[in-house]
Amino acid sequence: MHRLALAAVSGLLLYLSSPGSGGHGLIAWLALVPLLLATRGLTSWRHSALLGLLAGLIYHLPLLRWIMVVLGEHGGVATPVAALALLLLALYMSLYLALLTALLPLLTPWGTPPDRGRSDRLALLVMPWAVPVIWVGLDLLRSRLFTGFPWQDLAYSQYQFPLLIQAADLAGHYGISFVIVLVNTLLALLLSRTQPRQGFPLPMLPALLLPVALLLYGPWRLAQLEQDALPATMVSIIQSNIAQYDKWDHDQQTATVERYLELSRQALAAEPELIVWPETALPFFPLEHKLFQRVEVFAAGQERSCLLVGAPHRERDTAGIIRYFNSALLLSPVEPGQETDPLVGIYHKQHLVPFGEYIPLRRLLPFFAPIVETLGDFSPGPGPTLLNCNQRRLGVLICYEAIFPRLARQMTAAGADLLINITNDAWFGPTNAPHQHLSMAVLRSVENRRSLARAANTGISALVGSDGRIRQATALFVADQRSALLPLPAHSGQVSLFTTGGHLFAPGCLLLLIAGIIWRLYVKLRSSKYQL
Repeated sequence: MHRLALAAVSGLLLYLSSPGSGGHGLIAWLALVPLLLATRGLTSWRHSALLGLLAGLIYHLPLLRWIMVVLGEHGGVATPVAALALLLLALYMSLYLALLTALLPLLTPWGTPPDRGRSDRLALLVMPWAVPVIWVGLDLLRSRLFTGFPWQDLAYSQYQFPLLIQAADLAGHYGISFVIVLVNTLLALLLSRTQPRQGFPLPMLPALLLPVALLLYGPWRLAQLEQDALPATMVSIIQSNIAQYDKWDHDQQTATVERYLELSRQALAAEPELIVWPETALPFFPLEHKLFQRVEVFAAGQERSCLLVGAPHRERDTAGIIRYFNSALLLSPVEPGQETDPLVGIYHKQHLVPFGEYIPLRRLLPFFAPIVETLGDFSPGPGPTLLNCNQRRLGVLICYEAIFPRLARQMTAAGADLLINITNDAWFGPTNAPHQHLSMAVLRSVENRRSLARAANTGISALVGSDGRIRQATALFVADQRSALLPLPAHSGQVSLFTTGGHLFAPGCLLLLIAGIIWRLYVKLRSSKYQL
């Protein structure tokens, strides 16, 4: 029974370490300790997996409670069905934690009863590295399976601590997760020792060097960034705080556009080079609607400010089929007397939200059609498309795309000088999701050493430096505009180690995990052969 209690405590601590939970991010550095202690000495992978599943459910059910708001209040789904969707998603996410604990007795000496000195020594040598490798490998797997759902990996709990996340420019946020899990494992090892009076366990020394290096790297990297004389650009973000029900009301369209224009006029006092409106800020197809002319007139009349606007877009392809896109449109100033179109670029969202913006396997899952009719039915855009503003190249991430490191990395590798995240988090309501969504965007900035401007309809909107520090941020559910000077790279070829090759760290962990499983199966088959 005490094992179940320990697993439950870990689930609660994991949740309390997440953004928007009311807890504190530093809890993540010890949240896994009770679960690891609960699985110590268990030889049955099934029993160990059940403990991980319990911890996962206690963690993910409150973490993902925003699903109820998205589906129930805005998707038109009945409350019992929305609750079932939350349970199924939490169960799916929990399976990865269950798989982690199931693998401990199979791939590590953790399942050996801690009653012999040799067992202690072997655990001290293997466990600090094995558990983080398994964790990161499973995180990567979760980010790829079924289009991927890497929501709130452990590293995102640290987004408010710049000193602790700077190493993300080396191995991505997965590297931060690796160190967090390593520290948890070291603590569990120290607490589970059967002979604690023998002094400092030397086998742990190499593992201890990694968190020390993380603590040293953070201040050094921040000091280096402060010393670099980098170019900068003034960016303004607009948060209109338009309720989701009003947003698509035809009678409210004029008022919506005027609110954005008025907030943008206020932002002009900061003399920005770029003004950013949120995802689907224009609740109509701009190129087909007369209200878009007001936006064009505003953008064309500026001296230096480009305007990035989120809006739905549709066009007919070569086969005559009309395709719908979730898009970002870039407008630039027009010199007096010229008849140039202010619309200079458009980006179509690449990674769509399954069951929100499209239905996977539509023919096999027709009962989800009403959800898409309410939330949207879009086609994915092509690969990375950069937009040019005043000789600055913009890499745009629309909403959900900010949670995928690959997309921001591809934008940066293609030459993006500044990352933009536009989103409409009104779907989430007054839940923890806006805080979680922001935390993931912050890590995209640090990983690629690119400043990031985030405009959200109802918040949280933020301006983030390339060091991950939030320069300006809005409150939730207020109409606001913010401006800040954001550093740019000295040249587009100046990229982080993560962008060039460090992103292979997580795949490396997954390969090690697969190799470990294959070796374990080989040993088991060989043992069975000799027994026969």
